Amino acid sequence: MDNEKVYQMPLAKVYPLLVNKAVRKGRTEEEVRTVIGWLTGYTPADMDRLLQEGTTYGDFFTAAPQLNPHRTLITGTVCGIRVENIEEPLLREIRYLDKLVDELAKGKALERILRKP
Repeated sequence: MDNEKVYQMPLAKVYPLLVNKAVRKGRTEEEVRTVIGWLTGYTPADMDRLLQEGTTYGDFFTAAPQLNPHRTLITGTVCGIRVENIEEPLLREIRYLDKLVDELAKGKALERILRKP
């Protein structure tokens, strides 16, 4: 899938996929929202509004109120690609979230998922 297609996907279509991935493994939507808030600075009320407004996935990240400065500590692979080596900045932000949700679904503790230096 080319990057522009990913950027133009409605957040309202992507968000349930992220939540379902975590919930299938015994985690909660609240934990997914905690991870999203940590990464982007969005509050739960912001998320509800964005989901209703038809925000695109790309706009969700480009308009994030406060991207966490510690997100660069997220390393590892998503879909066989090391997130820290992704050159396209917007795609890297998207893959950071994918990686965090993967870790959540694998049972990693929130304290370890939410990186601190």
